[in-house]
Amino acid sequence: MKTALTDDPNEAAALVRRGKLVAFPTETVFGLGADALNAEAVRGIFATKERPADNPLIVHLARVNQIESVAARLPPAARRLAKRFMPGPLTLILPRRAEVPDATTAGLSTVGVRVPRHPTASTFLDACNVPVAAPSANVSGRPSPTTWQAVQRDLDGRIAAILHGEPVEVGLESTVVDATGERSVVLRAGAVSLEALREVAPDVQLADDADDNEAPRSPGTKHRHYAPRAEVRLVDHPGDAATGPGAAFIGLDAPANKAAFGRVAVCDDVGGYAQRLFRFFRACDAEGLRVVFCQRVPPAGLGRALMDRIRRAAAG
Repeated sequence: MKTALTDDPNEAAALVRRGKLVAFPTETVFGLGADALNAEAVRGIFATKERPADNPLIVHLARVNQIESVAARLPPAARRLAKRFMPGPLTLILPRRAEVPDATTAGLSTVGVRVPRHPTASTFLDACNVPVAAPSANVSGRPSPTTWQAVQRDLDGRIAAILHGEPVEVGLESTVVDATGERSVVLRAGAVSLEALREVAPDVQLADDADDNEAPRSPGTKHRHYAPRAEVRLVDHPGDAATGPGAAFIGLDAPANKAAFGRVAVCDDVGGYAQRLFRFFRACDAEGLRVVFCQRVPPAGLGRALMDRIRRAAAG
């Protein structure tokens, strides 16, 4: 059975309440949603995405005042961060309430919580009237989807519906901050930069690379992620990239001979680079290109998140 396409958030929400899986847009990427309190529905996410069972999900809510419906408490630093950056592309790791099943949290005592600012996502989540667990709406390991067409290519026939909506704004997944300890820790870089976080929580720090033997407390930090089928290589300048019909380039500077590549994307700024990255990866795969050269950017602000995704794609 083909996956239904809909523009109606209420129609999509009704499917979630029935235990079905629905893809929906957010300001970061498209998510694959299920009732976060329905363990069977949540297990369907893992099966559909071919996602490792130890990779926790993020619970999406319509409003900030709903956070304590799934979190046992909201520490003072978390309250300050939520007040400043929610709704928005921030996920907080918090102590979980007992009502949240192990399937959603990968058996952890914590839960990731996010309140999107995307208008269609907000309407959809409000209509669901349940917390919605939602990783990115793609097969695990592949580039995250930033269009409904990308979701359809990965998951057509495997989920109940795809909710259309305005294009994603950011193009990279949310910043994840563990707010359970004495100091808040950034587990995954995202659209809310470390510099912005420190304006509210000056002692927030970056996590060290996770131990491979430890259970990940955040998605996107342990398992293979974001990689196209093409090989990804990092370069400092366009001139460092090998040319040929099977090669692609994306970055801030234009190659001297754009025609020497199979595909080229020159972005106006780091924000544009981030917004286009995953869509570019998927276009290169669709055209059968063999290698994608990605220009490095300074690892500050949004550039930190962009370089994180590119490095993980290259490692994949």
